[in-house]
Order: sequence, then structure tokens, then C-alpha cells
Amino acid sequence: MARRTHTHPDLTRPDAPAPFFSTWRVGTPERQRETVEAIAATWERRAWPAEGGLGYYVYAGHDGTTLLHHSQWAREQDYEAFVKTQRQERVDEIDTAVPGIERVALDRYRRYRSRERVAGDTRVAGLVVLVRIDFVEGAVEQRRPWVDLVLDALVEPPESDRGLISAHFHLSQDGTHVLNYAEWESAESYDAAIAAPGEGIGSPDPEWERIRTYPAVKEFTARRYSYALGLVPE
Repeated sequence: MARRTHTHPDLTRPDAPAPFFSTWRVGTPERQRETVEAIAATWERRAWPAEGGLGYYVYAGHDGTTLLHHSQWAREQDYEAFVKTQRQERVDEIDTAVPGIERVALDRYRRYRSRERVAGDTRVAGLVVLVRIDFVEGAVEQRRPWVDLVLDALVEPPESDRGLISAHFHLSQDGTHVLNYAEWESAESYDAAIAAPGEGIGSPDPEWERIRTYPAVKEFTARRYSYALGLVPE
């Protein structure tokens, strides 16, 4: 069986090398809430996936229309087995409770590197920002050097970036993009970092300008989410 947890996922856990992220469009804030409750009820009534399922987390998009899903698996084969034997009945029950959900995409990743939270930092993330960095065709091998540049820039964050708790960079298995799952103390601290002059994430200094104008990078897309539901095995 599944049980709810208020603990955010550990993106660095070594036993979860197969992370998945997906997006659902549900239409309105009310339907966001209804869908989250339908997911919880559906999973709590059923046996947890027998092999390899480590956690399932849902986030409400600040756009009021989407839900982000993050699941952690020990192996991709375990997820595939779940799809074959258990996923559809759960989808059917959720769709009965909240008709008209649009399932946009499911992407598979491997985490490359992280800027982990500082030892002793017990802050709970009030905001999760998912940044997708799309690369030009054929630039698969340029993704790691770009992430390395970002993490070098984040080694000693300036005062304006103190609201950043952690940042976890994932490489898409299709080779097209990098996904950064960043935990922030609050939406206000994120806005302040982006808007701050001088050094830091939002600054025009040469280090960050090089990151933003990296030749292989095609596009940045950032979306904001709030933690809505965590499910783990009992």
C-alpha cells in the first residue's frame, strides 16, 4: 500500500537511478486539487508496485492548469513492469474522478550532478522551479560541460542567491535537453535572485552571461511548482 508523506524527495538518493518526470494539463486550480486527491485515493487503495518503485511526487503548477509528476525507480525495467500490470487501472480510476486530463509527456532522465543542500540546512522548499534547457541538434556531448559551468558558478552563491536550497541537473535520455530541479526557500527569494543586480543568477556578469549565451543552448524554459503530494510504500 501507499502512504502519504510531506517529505520532499531526495533527488540524490543512490538507489534511484531511474527518475521520470511528466506533465498533466488539468485546466483549473480546482481541478488541480481534485486530481491530486484522486491520485492519492487511487494509490492508497492499491498495492505499491512490487519491484523498484521508491516514491511518487506531485506538484501543482503556479499557472493553475498543470501538475508535475516525479517518480523514482530502482530500474527502468521496474517502471515498464508497472505499466504493463498496474498503471492502466489507476489511470482509469483517476480519469473517472476527473475527466478530461491531458497527459502531455513522460521523459526519462539520468541525474548528472547536483548543487546539494548545505550540511545542516533543514529548510523546506517553498518553491520548486523546473528549468528545461534545450540544446541544438547534435549537441548531446555539450550538455555536461554546460552543467559544469553552472555548478562552478554556484559554488559560492552571493547574498542574492541565498534562497537557493539545491539544484539537481538531469540529462534527458533522448539527448535533447537538461532538466534542472531547483529547490528555493520561497517564490520571493527566487524572484529576488533573478532580479538582483551585480553577482548571482540574474546578473549580467561574464560568468553567467557565458552560461546564458552558451552556443549549444537553444532555449530556456522555467516553470514554478508547489509540492502537493508525496506517496511512498508503507
